[in-house]
Amino acid sequence: MIFGGMQKNSLIDYPGKISCVLFVPGCNFDCPYCHNPDLAKGCDACPIHLQEQGVLDFLAERRGFLDGVVISGGEPTLHWDLEGVCGRIKEIGYPVKLDTNGSRPKVVRALIEKSMVDYLAMDIKTDPFGYAPLIRREPDPKDILASIELIRDSGLPYEFKTTCIKPLVNAEIIENICMLIQGADLYALQQFHHTHVLKPEFFEDDNRIYPDSELIRFKAIADPHVKRCAVRL
Repeated sequence: MIFGGMQKNSLIDYPGKISCVLFVPGCNFDCPYCHNPDLAKGCDACPIHLQEQGVLDFLAERRGFLDGVVISGGEPTLHWDLEGVCGRIKEIGYPVKLDTNGSRPKVVRALIEKSMVDYLAMDIKTDPFGYAPLIRREPDPKDILASIELIRDSGLPYEFKTTCIKPLVNAEIIENICMLIQGADLYALQQFHHTHVLKPEFFEDDNRIYPDSELIRFKAIADPHVKRCAVRL
Protein backbone atom coordinates (compact mmCIF):
# COMPACT_ATOMS: atom_id res chain seq x y z
CA MET A 1 0.00 0.00 0.00
CA ILE A 2 1.10 3.55 -0.74
CA PHE A 3 0.33 6.06 2.02
CA GLY A 4 -0.32 9.71 1.30
CA GLY A 5 0.75 11.00 4.69
CA MET A 6 1.72 10.13 8.23
CA GLN A 7 1.35 11.90 11.56
CA LYS A 8 4.09 10.37 13.66
CA ASN A 9 2.31 10.83 16.97
CA SER A 10 -1.11 11.98 18.08
CA LEU A 11 -2.77 12.22 21.48
CA ILE A 12 -6.31 12.65 20.17
CA ASP A 13 -6.97 10.29 17.25
CA TYR A 14 -7.05 6.98 19.14
CA PRO A 15 -8.84 7.39 22.49
CA GLY A 16 -6.57 6.60 25.42
CA LYS A 17 -3.51 5.93 23.25
CA ILE A 18 -0.52 7.71 21.75
CA SER A 19 -0.94 6.79 18.12
CA CYS A 20 0.61 7.10 14.71
CA VAL A 21 -1.92 8.18 12.07
CA LEU A 22 -1.54 6.81 8.54
CA PHE A 23 -3.44 8.52 5.73
CA VAL A 24 -4.41 6.65 2.58
CA PRO A 25 -5.27 8.43 -0.69
CA GLY A 26 -8.55 8.33 -2.55
CA CYS A 27 -12.17 8.76 -1.50
CA ASN A 28 -15.55 7.88 -2.99
CA PHE A 29 -17.25 10.81 -1.27
CA ASP A 30 -17.12 14.45 -2.23
CA CYS A 31 -17.62 16.25 1.09
CA PRO A 32 -17.20 19.98 0.43
CA TYR A 33 -15.70 20.54 3.90
CA CYS A 34 -13.14 17.71 3.61
CA HIS A 35 -9.96 18.86 5.37
CA ASN A 36 -7.73 16.39 3.46
CA PRO A 37 -8.58 17.47 -0.12
CA ASP A 38 -5.32 16.29 -1.66
CA LEU A 39 -5.79 12.83 -0.18
CA ALA A 40 -9.43 12.75 -1.28
CA LYS A 41 -8.42 13.42 -4.88
CA GLY A 42 -6.15 10.36 -4.97
CA CYS A 43 -2.49 9.44 -5.25
CA ASP A 44 -1.61 11.93 -7.98
CA ALA A 45 -2.57 14.86 -5.75
CA CYS A 46 -0.80 13.65 -2.59
CA PRO A 47 2.06 15.91 -1.48
CA ILE A 48 4.08 12.86 -0.38
CA HIS A 49 4.10 9.14 -1.11
CA LEU A 50 5.15 6.74 1.61
CA GLN A 51 5.99 3.14 0.78
CA GLU A 52 4.48 0.53 3.07
CA GLN A 53 7.75 -1.08 4.11
CA GLY A 54 9.19 2.21 5.25
CA VAL A 55 6.10 2.86 7.35
CA LEU A 56 6.25 -0.61 8.89
CA ASP A 57 9.94 -0.12 9.69
CA PHE A 58 9.11 3.17 11.42
CA LEU A 59 6.38 1.51 13.49
CA ALA A 60 8.70 -1.30 14.51
CA GLU A 61 11.29 1.24 15.67
CA ARG A 62 8.68 3.13 17.70
CA ARG A 63 7.50 0.19 19.78
CA GLY A 64 7.45 1.30 23.38
CA PHE A 65 6.77 4.93 22.41
CA LEU A 66 3.50 4.42 20.51
CA ASP A 67 0.40 2.58 21.74
CA GLY A 68 -1.61 2.21 18.54
CA VAL A 69 -2.03 2.97 14.85
CA VAL A 70 -4.87 4.82 13.14
CA ILE A 71 -5.62 4.21 9.47
CA SER A 72 -7.50 7.15 8.04
CA GLY A 73 -7.88 8.88 4.70
CA GLY A 74 -9.30 9.45 2.24
CA GLU A 75 -11.28 6.26 2.62
CA PRO A 76 -9.22 3.23 3.67
CA THR A 77 -11.82 0.60 2.68
CA LEU A 78 -11.32 1.43 -1.01
CA HIS A 79 -7.89 -0.23 -0.91
CA TRP A 80 -7.80 -3.94 -1.76
CA ASP A 81 -4.80 -4.55 0.52
CA LEU A 82 -6.22 -2.87 3.64
CA GLU A 83 -6.74 -6.20 5.41
CA GLY A 84 -3.13 -7.22 4.80
CA VAL A 85 -1.79 -3.89 6.03
CA CYS A 86 -3.85 -4.13 9.21
CA GLY A 87 -2.54 -7.64 9.77
CA ARG A 88 1.08 -6.61 9.30
CA ILE A 89 0.67 -3.68 11.70
CA LYS A 90 -0.89 -6.00 14.29
CA GLU A 91 2.00 -8.45 13.84
CA ILE A 92 4.35 -5.66 14.97
CA GLY A 93 2.26 -5.45 18.13
CA TYR A 94 -0.06 -2.48 17.62
CA PRO A 95 -3.85 -2.30 17.95
CA VAL A 96 -5.44 -0.72 14.87
CA LYS A 97 -8.14 1.94 14.75
CA LEU A 98 -9.97 2.38 11.44
CA ASP A 99 -11.60 5.62 10.32
CA THR A 100 -14.25 4.99 7.66
CA ASN A 101 -17.15 6.71 5.94
CA GLY A 102 -19.17 3.49 6.11
CA SER A 103 -19.72 3.17 2.38
CA ARG A 104 -18.28 -0.36 2.10
CA PRO A 105 -19.88 -2.53 4.79
CA LYS A 106 -18.58 -5.79 3.29
CA VAL A 107 -15.00 -4.63 3.86
CA VAL A 108 -15.83 -3.50 7.39
CA ARG A 109 -17.46 -6.86 8.11
CA ALA A 110 -14.40 -8.80 6.89
CA LEU A 111 -12.04 -6.71 9.03
CA ILE A 112 -14.20 -7.31 12.10
CA GLU A 113 -14.63 -11.04 11.50
CA LYS A 114 -10.90 -11.55 10.91
CA SER A 115 -9.93 -9.46 13.98
CA MET A 116 -7.96 -7.00 11.87
CA VAL A 117 -9.22 -3.91 13.71
CA ASP A 118 -9.51 -3.01 17.39
CA TYR A 119 -11.43 0.29 17.28
CA LEU A 120 -13.85 1.62 14.68
CA ALA A 121 -14.78 5.24 13.98
CA MET A 122 -17.45 6.01 11.38
CA ASP A 123 -18.37 9.41 10.02
CA ILE A 124 -22.09 9.90 9.54
CA LYS A 125 -22.21 12.93 7.29
CA THR A 126 -25.93 13.63 7.56
CA ASP A 127 -29.16 11.64 7.45
CA PRO A 128 -28.18 8.60 5.31
CA PHE A 129 -31.09 9.35 2.99
CA GLY A 130 -29.72 12.86 2.36
CA TYR A 131 -26.18 12.24 1.09
CA ALA A 132 -27.02 13.38 -2.45
CA PRO A 133 -25.86 15.61 -3.98
CA LEU A 134 -23.33 17.23 -1.60
CA ILE A 135 -21.67 14.05 -0.31
CA ARG A 136 -22.20 11.61 -3.17
CA ARG A 137 -24.14 11.94 -6.39
CA GLU A 138 -25.77 8.49 -6.23
CA PRO A 139 -25.41 7.20 -2.68
CA ASP A 140 -26.86 3.96 -1.39
CA PRO A 141 -28.25 4.59 2.09
CA LYS A 142 -28.37 0.81 2.67
CA ASP A 143 -24.56 0.76 2.81
CA ILE A 144 -24.44 3.44 5.50
CA LEU A 145 -27.20 1.75 7.50
CA ALA A 146 -25.47 -1.63 7.22
CA SER A 147 -22.17 -0.19 8.45
CA ILE A 148 -23.87 1.46 11.41
CA GLU A 149 -25.39 -1.86 12.45
CA LEU A 150 -22.14 -3.79 11.92
CA ILE A 151 -20.10 -1.36 13.97
CA ARG A 152 -22.64 -1.06 16.78
CA ASP A 153 -22.90 -4.84 17.07
CA SER A 154 -19.20 -5.59 16.58
CA GLY A 155 -18.28 -5.96 20.24
CA LEU A 156 -15.35 -3.60 19.62
CA PRO A 157 -14.82 -0.10 20.99
CA TYR A 158 -16.30 2.34 18.48
CA GLU A 159 -17.63 5.81 17.86
CA PHE A 160 -19.90 7.54 15.40
CA LYS A 161 -19.16 11.16 14.58
CA THR A 162 -20.75 14.01 12.63
CA THR A 163 -19.17 17.27 11.54
CA CYS A 164 -21.77 19.97 12.10
CA ILE A 165 -22.05 22.10 8.98
CA LYS A 166 -25.05 23.68 7.24
CA PRO A 167 -27.15 22.49 5.42
CA LEU A 168 -26.03 18.91 6.15
CA VAL A 169 -26.81 19.13 9.85
CA ASN A 170 -29.67 20.66 11.81
CA ALA A 171 -31.69 19.66 14.86
CA GLU A 172 -34.02 17.38 12.91
CA ILE A 173 -31.13 15.62 11.19
CA ILE A 174 -29.36 15.06 14.51
CA GLU A 175 -32.56 13.49 15.82
CA ASN A 176 -32.80 11.24 12.75
CA ILE A 177 -29.18 10.10 13.07
CA CYS A 178 -29.63 9.39 16.76
CA MET A 179 -32.63 7.19 16.07
CA LEU A 180 -30.41 5.12 13.75
CA ILE A 181 -27.54 4.79 16.25
CA GLN A 182 -29.82 4.35 19.26
CA GLY A 183 -27.84 3.09 22.25
CA ALA A 184 -24.44 3.80 20.68
CA ASP A 185 -21.47 3.87 23.03
CA LEU A 186 -20.19 7.22 21.76
CA TYR A 187 -21.49 9.86 19.37
CA ALA A 188 -19.20 12.82 18.72
CA LEU A 189 -20.40 16.14 17.34
CA GLN A 190 -17.49 17.92 15.71
CA GLN A 191 -17.06 21.61 15.05
CA PHE A 192 -15.90 22.53 11.56
CA HIS A 193 -12.66 24.48 11.29
CA HIS A 194 -12.25 26.36 8.03
CA THR A 195 -8.78 25.57 6.76
CA HIS A 196 -7.78 23.93 3.46
CA VAL A 197 -10.98 22.28 2.15
CA LEU A 198 -12.05 20.32 -0.90
CA LYS A 199 -14.57 22.88 -2.15
CA PRO A 200 -13.74 26.39 -0.96
CA GLU A 201 -16.52 27.80 -3.14
CA PHE A 202 -19.03 26.04 -0.86
CA PHE A 203 -18.02 28.49 1.88
CA GLU A 204 -18.64 31.62 -0.17
CA ASP A 205 -21.91 31.55 1.74
CA ASP A 206 -20.79 32.76 5.16
CA ASN A 207 -23.72 31.06 6.88
CA ARG A 208 -22.33 27.51 6.80
CA ILE A 209 -20.70 27.27 10.21
CA TYR A 210 -22.53 26.81 13.49
CA PRO A 211 -21.49 28.65 16.64
CA ASP A 212 -20.24 26.41 19.43
CA SER A 213 -23.43 27.05 21.37
CA GLU A 214 -25.47 25.31 18.66
CA LEU A 215 -23.38 22.14 19.00
CA ILE A 216 -24.20 22.17 22.71
CA ARG A 217 -27.88 22.32 21.74
CA PHE A 218 -27.40 19.37 19.37
CA LYS A 219 -25.76 17.46 22.22
CA ALA A 220 -28.89 17.94 24.32
CA ILE A 221 -30.90 16.36 21.49
CA ALA A 222 -28.50 13.42 21.23
CA ASP A 223 -27.97 12.74 24.94
CA PRO A 224 -31.17 10.69 25.53
CA HIS A 225 -30.39 8.37 22.61
CA VAL A 226 -26.77 7.36 23.18
CA LYS A 227 -24.64 6.27 26.10
CA ARG A 228 -22.34 9.23 25.67
CA CYS A 229 -22.36 12.27 23.41
CA ALA A 230 -19.21 14.38 23.14
CA VAL A 231 -18.76 17.81 21.59
CA ARG A 232 -15.41 18.39 19.91
CA LEU A 233 -14.88 22.10 19.42
